[in-house]
Amino acid sequence: MNALSPHDADGQSDREFFRNMYRLEHSVVAREVERNVLGHEVGLNGYTTVEQAQQICDALALSVGDRLLDLGAGRGWPGRLIAESSGCSLMSTDTPLQALKDAKEYVAGLDANVVAADGRALPFEAELFDAVSHADVFC
Repeated sequence: MNALSPHDADGQSDREFFRNMYRLEHSVVAREVERNVLGHEVGLNGYTTVEQAQQICDALALSVGDRLLDLGAGRGWPGRLIAESSGCSLMSTDTPLQALKDAKEYVAGLDANVVAADGRALPFEAELFDAVSHADVFC
């Protein structure tokens, strides 16, 4: 049992916990809180604000033709903002299938792909990406 994980106490692994979290529908009130506190609405799958996501984008300094790997992308935030702001292509990865389904809809219209992959065993060749981001990822 991991001392930092409260989920193991009830017999539920962290992975199971997050799979179940992504299956929950979010209320109108929860989405309003997310908009007011974080400045966006993607289903409360993280705590990265719009300002913090923009700082990540600025630090990465990506542009058209660059490729970003977003590890633990959840529903696609903040990878979408980074891809929209920079014009780079986006590869979003995570393991909860519901999160990836939501992410696919969320990044529709961008040069983006969504892949079910665990960060410990990625199915990509070396040096394929120009940058990697991971916000609100529990390791």
